[in-house]
Amino acid sequence: MEVVQLQRRFVELLSSMFTEGYLDEQFIQIQGLQEEGSTDFLVEVMSMFFQDSEKLMHEMNIALDQQFVDFKKIEANAHQLKGSSASMGAKRVKDVCAAFRSLCEGMDREGCLMCFHQLKHEFPLVKGKIEALLRLQQQIIAAGGAVPVVEP
Repeated sequence: MEVVQLQRRFVELLSSMFTEGYLDEQFIQIQGLQEEGSTDFLVEVMSMFFQDSEKLMHEMNIALDQQFVDFKKIEANAHQLKGSSASMGAKRVKDVCAAFRSLCEGMDREGCLMCFHQLKHEFPLVKGKIEALLRLQQQIIAAGGAVPVVEP
């Protein structure tokens, strides 16, 4: 595929991720930290974010399955996931975590279960879209092109 087409697909995907609320401007800040012509930084940062998030979600799932739910532990995990999501620009995940925290404060088990279900839905969506974006970015660079700058 020619560079111009790859760049167009990149811009369309990233723009749609902003429009649909998956990402916010913080993602652009993170993207801007990588050196031109390299995707390693963003790939590494996002890989760590995905791994840490999946671990936190696993811990939340275990805590919610217990007979006596430790809402403080779940709230701490939701708080940590909210912070890392905010740092990466994963807006929809961050927003779900914010709602999750208030449900934990109210010790609302059913609400927490529904919120966790929403988190299990949103996280893979944003992860898949970011991974597709990173693949396009790598293809653009491999083809000798420059990654387009997109404003939210």
